[in-house]
Amino acid sequence: MDYVNGPGRNHLFVPGPVNIPDQVIRAMNRNNEDYRSPAVPALTKTLLEDVKKIFKTTSGTPFLIPTTGTGAWESALTNTLSPGDRIVSFLIGQFSLLWIDQQQRLNFNVDVVESEWGQGANLDVLASKIAEDRAHTIKAICIVHNETATGVTNNLATVRKILDHYQHPALFLVDGVSSICALDFRMDEWGIDVALTGSQKALSLPTGMGIVCAGPKALEATKTAKSVRVFFDWNDYLKFYKLGTYWPYTPSIQLLYGLRAGLDLIFEEGLDNVIARHGRLGKATRLAVEAWGLKNCTQKEEWYSDTVTAVVVPSYIDSSEIVRRAWKRYNLSLGLGLNKVAGKVFRIGHLGNLNELQLLGCLAGVEMVLKDVGYPVKLGSGVAAASAYLQNSTPLIPSRI
Repeated sequence: MDYVNGPGRNHLFVPGPVNIPDQVIRAMNRNNEDYRSPAVPALTKTLLEDVKKIFKTTSGTPFLIPTTGTGAWESALTNTLSPGDRIVSFLIGQFSLLWIDQQQRLNFNVDVVESEWGQGANLDVLASKIAEDRAHTIKAICIVHNETATGVTNNLATVRKILDHYQHPALFLVDGVSSICALDFRMDEWGIDVALTGSQKALSLPTGMGIVCAGPKALEATKTAKSVRVFFDWNDYLKFYKLGTYWPYTPSIQLLYGLRAGLDLIFEEGLDNVIARHGRLGKATRLAVEAWGLKNCTQKEEWYSDTVTAVVVPSYIDSSEIVRRAWKRYNLSLGLGLNKVAGKVFRIGHLGNLNELQLLGCLAGVEMVLKDVGYPVKLGSGVAAASAYLQNSTPLIPSRI
């Protein structure tokens, strides 16, 4: 019995960890195996090839590391950079803040470009810094593609255009934890040198696998990078890739089978269809917020996220109470406001293996909670706005045509 059991199903609408499909749960419901047997290397080989597709790369080398997104961050940094290297990094919310903190604690020289929370990365400042850096002292650009705390998506193609315009050799490192497999992401086309994601986000797996993909330039950088690395050392992985056994240490067998099932579901739907579905869910959520008379934390449409919406509440309401009431009364899990926006916003996650009717159930629950805490919402207003949009935009399920 769950310690906090409630009737029915928990409606999980935090921006990660997300709902796990039944097919993935069944795939992981298996005993341990000898990872040195022929079966696990054969499985791993197919996973490494197929994971490249979600990054949209043919030249990248993926690493399936038993860790979280935080570990994937460290892997990206320590394999490509040396202590004292100058990094330009953008502070736009809680998760970019945490990555910057890690960069500083790893003794890199971090040039922080800070924006107001709710705004995207200031790429005009980046252009100025790159233009001035004729000596090429900047060794890497680090950016969070989708800042989960504020619902802001950054324009990665513009970062690449800036670097190319000034012919600057800095590495391009991207946190795609809450974007890859949900938002448009093109590792090769945008010249991204290292991209990373976590299993518990749009892949719809349990937490525990950090997936890092390194381009040729990043792999070359490992030869001169002097940062101390042991558990996250790509060279250990590459050695076992050559041997055909793939694993320098024990992997999570269950997560590997879960990843296989999760990728199969994504490819069955079609990655572009998955991205389009997230676009619909994001738009529907924003329409509901507008119908409620509330504001999006994200300040410009160009930065709107299709995986999470941060909703600003009136000053007389504590958004944390909305999250608490949703869970205690309606078995609905919403995201808290974090750090600078604590108490000011609540977050609706709409990513992963999720459909239109699930989202509408969440929006109905939010309306009831808003009424509970004294906000004068018209019940059904947001659901109606979202429903009208989804009814006109939702295609037939590809496998059922």
